[in-house]
Amino acid sequence: MELPRELTSALRSAERVAVLSGAGMSAESGVPTFRDAQTGLWEQYAAEDLATPEAWERDRAFVWAWYLWRFGRIRHVAPNAGHRALADWARRSSGPHIGVVTQNVDDLHERAGSNPVVHLHGSVAAYRCEACAAPYDAPIHLPDEAVHRIEPPTCPRCGHSVRPGVVWFGEMLPMDEWHRGVEIVEQADLVLVVGTSGIVHPAAGLPAIARAAGARVVEVNPVDTEVSDVAHHVLRETAAAALPVLVAAAGDG
Repeated sequence: MELPRELTSALRSAERVAVLSGAGMSAESGVPTFRDAQTGLWEQYAAEDLATPEAWERDRAFVWAWYLWRFGRIRHVAPNAGHRALADWARRSSGPHIGVVTQNVDDLHERAGSNPVVHLHGSVAAYRCEACAAPYDAPIHLPDEAVHRIEPPTCPRCGHSVRPGVVWFGEMLPMDEWHRGVEIVEQADLVLVVGTSGIVHPAAGLPAIARAAGARVVEVNPVDTEVSDVAHHVLRETAAAALPVLVAAAGDG
């Protein structure tokens, strides 16, 4: 992959890098995108019909079982070359500070070694009470096979049901995470937008915020997206193919 001279220069001179990652990045590790067809027990249900407060109110055990099935699939995959390249870049003593802002709920960035990672849409590793929002830290058993209904545990503080720590359709983003994400983007001089369609707001607005703040924006995606017109450079490659090349081109700082 041949990189433009301007991009190579930006990679080598960057002091603060923001990485905005979406579902396409995790898909290369085998994590199905949220809107992929359901399989097995869940194939007759649309993900959009299960990831809502209304679905939770209708049948907590049904929605809880579906999330445990999804989370169980994530634990069997591993970070790909793109995740590892970003973490390796951050570990270089003379490399830039790298902040990851992700729309993904998996923990593949963390498992690869990236830190900090801001989860705009929540995380599979976070569970909380539906009523008092207290974190739930007790172990959660993830079944190996899909089952139709599993009763969620109850909060030891108030006795209400524990829910997944993810953002459902119709819910607001966690404001602390959103503000941290905006801060990382505004402080960056280079922003990599990786594997995101650019259609889910407000996260979709972060590349434009970055460009307005003076950052050089690079899109990594095999297809055209809503982000493409905002980017200074567009690489029509997957994350696992492109990110190791970009990190190698950055040199030792």
